[in-house]
Amino acid sequence: MIAEVVRSGFVEGTHVGHAVIVNPSGEVERAWGDPDVVIFPRSSNKPVQASAMVHAGLDLPPELLALSASSHSGEVMHLDGVARILASTGLDETALQTPADFPLDSIERDAWIREGRGPARIAMNCSGKHASMLATCRVQGWSTDDYLMPEHPLQRAISDHLANLAGEPIAHMGVDGCGAPVLALSLAGLARSLSASVQAEAGAPERRVVSAMRSHPELVGGSRRDVTAFMRDVPGLVAKDGAEGVYVMAFEDGRAGALKVCDGSDRARIVAAAALLVAMGVDETLVAGHRELPLLGGGRLVGRVRSTIA
Repeated sequence: MIAEVVRSGFVEGTHVGHAVIVNPSGEVERAWGDPDVVIFPRSSNKPVQASAMVHAGLDLPPELLALSASSHSGEVMHLDGVARILASTGLDETALQTPADFPLDSIERDAWIREGRGPARIAMNCSGKHASMLATCRVQGWSTDDYLMPEHPLQRAISDHLANLAGEPIAHMGVDGCGAPVLALSLAGLARSLSASVQAEAGAPERRVVSAMRSHPELVGGSRRDVTAFMRDVPGLVAKDGAEGVYVMAFEDGRAGALKVCDGSDRARIVAAAALLVAMGVDETLVAGHRELPLLGGGRLVGRVRSTIA
């Protein structure tokens, strides 16, 4: 169990999951559940995907590099940034192969719909990654109309880079929600991949990406996102959330953590991430707003969702 739902003093539900902390050498220090469970990290792989693209020649300013590793909320700053990445290589939104979608953030989505706008490829939360994939292909002279195919040189480079940083082979390949390949590895391997990234030499692609994410956390998530709040409030932290209850986080000294909520619950993911940070030595006051989530009954506070990580 990784989190529980307490209503009126009664535990009415639980969320099963796994969590791990690795030291700078990549060795497991603490674990809850199975640290070797194999998962699809989903968007928690994006920092490594972005650094693979930098290795392949992608050269963007820090704010756009942060957007390359984002699952953005669809705010104006995000959409303008994606358009800048595309324009830098002579492309526009029509080149994106993201599924047409509404902005991820509910406030932005409602405003979008009120304006009479329908789903758009650029509004999809992975458009920063896709724009950067296209830009990388342009730099290398690779084809852009098949950039999502597993055998494309871009995707092969990303797969090899992730396996190298994780210290283990890719266990399985599937299709992510955005249409790009999603690569499975162990939970500990996911933590090791970000640990290796923060410990890379100054100026290395991995360090460029994590430094950009730390400097521009609002572009990695959004104004109202927990991943942005964690990076903004916890000194030295780089973190990336992923669909279906995944989180990865690391500090500048190479300590890293990762978690997976088995049922994919967002509420459990948020409180478990805050608890994992505390277990890694973060002052609880820095993540207090995410340690527990309110549970209402009749419009009144009657309980809470809290993590069992301690």
